[in-house]
Amino acid sequence: MARLAFVCLVLLTFAMAVAGARPPTNAPAAAPVASGPGNCDSDLQDLITNCQDYVKFPADPKITPSAACCAVIQRVNIPCLCNKVTPSVELVICMDKVVFVAAYCKRPFKSGSNCGSFHVPLPIA
Repeated sequence: MARLAFVCLVLLTFAMAVAGARPPTNAPAAAPVASGPGNCDSDLQDLITNCQDYVKFPADPKITPSAACCAVIQRVNIPCLCNKVTPSVELVICMDKVVFVAAYCKRPFKSGSNCGSFHVPLPIA
């Protein structure tokens, strides 16, 4: 039971972190699909199923995520998931790995975004 709770916590942390990594879109028609109500829990389950092995501690080595993981990252509701990243989630999920996986999957965190305690600095002018 404790192991299941741990796995759920790890996946929740990853899902939250990825949620802050979503870049803005210029296609307004696509936004409601990704951010519609009720999708956040489904997104979280998909991230847990497909991405947990790529974002858990230890911080190294960083492993290239699978195509299935990247497919989930491409469609998740990032703001919703990021709101679920708590300090306890960050004890299980390595935020450096989350950043790596999000960037690899072509959904890097944008400058100035926050996800849990992770803050992406603004570019220096």
